[in-house]
Order: sequence, then C-alpha cells, then structure tokens
Amino acid sequence: MKLKKIFSLLLLAISPVVLAFLFILFLTIVEYRPKPVEDVPFTSGKNLVLTGEEYSILSWNIGYAGLGKDEDFFMDGGKKVRPESKAIVENYLSGILNTMRENPSEIVFVQEIDVNSKRSYKINQYDFLMSELKKNGAFAYNFKCAYVPFPVPAIGHVESGLAVLSNFKTTGAQRISLPVPFKWPVRIANLKRAVLAVRIPVYNDGNATGKELVLADFHLEAFDHGEGKAAQTAFLKNFLASEYQKGNYVIAGGDFNQRFPGSDAFPPVWSSGWLPGRLEPSILDDGWSFVYDDSKPTCRSNAAPYNTEAAQNHQWQYHVIDGFLISPNVRKISVCTIDEDFQNSDHNPVFFKFILE
Repeated sequence: MKLKKIFSLLLLAISPVVLAFLFILFLTIVEYRPKPVEDVPFTSGKNLVLTGEEYSILSWNIGYAGLGKDEDFFMDGGKKVRPESKAIVENYLSGILNTMRENPSEIVFVQEIDVNSKRSYKINQYDFLMSELKKNGAFAYNFKCAYVPFPVPAIGHVESGLAVLSNFKTTGAQRISLPVPFKWPVRIANLKRAVLAVRIPVYNDGNATGKELVLADFHLEAFDHGEGKAAQTAFLKNFLASEYQKGNYVIAGGDFNQRFPGSDAFPPVWSSGWLPGRLEPSILDDGWSFVYDDSKPTCRSNAAPYNTEAAQNHQWQYHVIDGFLISPNVRKISVCTIDEDFQNSDHNPVFFKFILE
C-alpha cells in the first residue's frame, strides 16, 4: 500500500512535466518554418504606375484591431491579451476602415493584420479591408502559431502578417524572411518577421520602362534586446540596395520600432515601459532618405487604456517609429501623420505623397 501511494505521488509530480514536454514537442513539430524567399498569392489591378505622376501611400500598424483606446497590452506593462468581445474588435476595424476611406490613397501598407487569430475573434481582416476598399492585394505571414501558450489566459492560435493593397498592375509578390533573434524553445511560439515585397512595373507615357516599383512592407522586431532590430534593419538595407542597383524604384514602409536619426520628438516621460531602439544614420546610402513626420506621435504606450486627459496634459508616453525609406529615384512630395488620437489602434497612420523620377 505504501509503495502504491509513493508511485501515485510520483505520477502526479511527473505528469505535468510530461504534458509540458509533449506540448513543446507538438509546437516544435508544427512550428512555422518559412523559406528565406517565398512567392505569395496576389491579385492584380489594371492601373499603371507612371513616372512623373503623383501617388500616395497610407501605412498603418492597425494592431489587429485589438489595441484601440480602451485596451492595454501585457507585453507593454498592461494586463490584457485581447478585447473583451468580438463586437469591440469589429468596432475598431470599422473605425480603421473609415479612416482609410477618409484619406484615400493609391497604395495601402498594413502591419499587424490578422486573418485567423483568437485574439481578434478569427476575423479575416485582410479580406475585409481588401473588399471594402475595393482594392487588390498581397498578404504575407509574420506570425503563425498553432497555439501561443502565454500569458494567462493564453494568446492561443495566431495567423497574422503584412498586407499591401492597391489597384496597380502587379507582377509578383514575395515573402522575404528577416533574421529571427529568438532561440528554441522561445522561437517556436514567436513571430517570424518578414518583408512583403510587391512588384509593380513602371511605365513612361504608356510604354514599359523595364523597371519595377518595389513596395516593401515590414514590421521590425519589438520585444528584443536590440540585436534583433539591428540584424533586421541591416538585412532590410541590403535587400533594398540590391533592388535599387537593378534600376528599380524602392519604397519601404511600416513600423521600424526604432526612432529616426535626428528626431528627438516625444522623449520618455515614464520611468518604465517599452522604449524603441534608434536607427543609425549609417543605414542611409547616398541619396536614400527616411520619410516621416514627427510633429505628431505615430505610436502610444500600451501600458494602460488610452487616457485622453492625461495625453492632453503631456503625461503619456509616445513614439515616432512609423514611416518610410525611399531610394534616390523616388521624390518625396509630402508626408504627414494622420492624428486619429489612437481611437482604433495603438498607432496613427502615416500618409506619404511621392513621384517616381
């Protein structure tokens, strides 16, 4: 009887360890392992991109329509994993759509757009925005996991990524893997960040030039110690330079998760919480330039639900981390951060007008 009791106690002690091992083994087996470069599905419009014409891009990290004004986030000092109901996500998504409609652009870059995730109640946000905006598009994963087991309650199943929407004639779209800074086992339930590169042929007076406009949408590392951002930024720079050397026009845009060189707008006001990295000026080769507007913040802290009164009294932590990087043959006309007061996302959209020389 005594041996049976000891065996039962040992079994109770071992069972959680065995279950944890089996769960980690399962996640390892089904881990998302993208290739360095993969073609992704895309749809093409009929409009042509012409040299000398003015066009616009709206870039927005929409926070999977789950980080609006009433939300905080556990990785940023808050407590929440997702909004309390599907209706709240739908309301944020509707607000995001309205902003895009009120600020029409030929091209839309989207980051943190979910297609089948527990945190956003399995709403396919890519299909929704593409349909409602009546645009064609391409999508690439940068977060795909059968089950993210943390925190409590867990994030659960995630399918999320990047999208580029337009009605231009498009000839290709690729998912280009960025360096992953995390090791096993943290890696198996973490983001696998990427660049979504969309290729649009460029015309001059209706004639094909043989060159492409390469649109590169991205969302660089956030919660690392800096080495991930640095490696991904260096990789991005090399990829963009290689495209420009082919004679192409290059516009890269999205969430850098880093402050821009020379910009000291919105310095830290809180002693704790997430802070972005800093882009080095050396990333810019001759003629290349960053495009951003630091007269308004592009990102707010998610340590707490957004308090407008505190924000008005300059007691909120803001960042300017969203913008563009353009090749020398792309001329900036204007750029502005659209102040949505973080009602539907923890980021504000950035609107950029340009001409291909």
